Amino acid sequence: MLDWLRRRKMMHVGAGYAMVHAGLLPQWSIEKALRLANEVEVALQGDDYVNFLRHLYGDQPDRWRDDLTGVDRLRVITNVLTRLRICTVEGKMEFSHKSGPTGLPRGYMPWYRVPRRRSRATPVICGHWAALGLYTGFNVFALDTGCVWGGELSALRLSDRQVYRYVRAARARPVRRK
Repeated sequence: MLDWLRRRKMMHVGAGYAMVHAGLLPQWSIEKALRLANEVEVALQGDDYVNFLRHLYGDQPDRWRDDLTGVDRLRVITNVLTRLRICTVEGKMEFSHKSGPTGLPRGYMPWYRVPRRRSRATPVICGHWAALGLYTGFNVFALDTGCVWGGELSALRLSDRQVYRYVRAARARPVRRK
């Protein structure tokens, strides 16, 4: 499973949309984000991927700089694409806030609401923020409606931007052991 997963795209662009798990920094254009995502893909598919994974997780550095190198560079790119919910206008990320878009730390806002976000001209489809729920605005389609937590499963039909939501009729029951 890991071998298959590490060969997947970190970001997809096509049919006039960009798709990413979590978000994009306001300073990144779609083109730049795609190039940076490719850097992580190359590292994940390389022979030294186990070492990369050992050093991947962490909250620092908490902002992008073009002169970042090595694991710090790859960690920031990965954090943006897979963990980002909120940031400052300057792109400083904060990862402890997991509730909805209210009660944010001072100076932080949802990544898609940052004024002059460079990716705003392209519709971005994302998830990762179940507490946000279904959100469409600022040319963003946030589809995480908490299915994994017992909520709905949401999808977007690209041809007409119709959102579909599947509500489970009942929760699964535990299997009884004999």
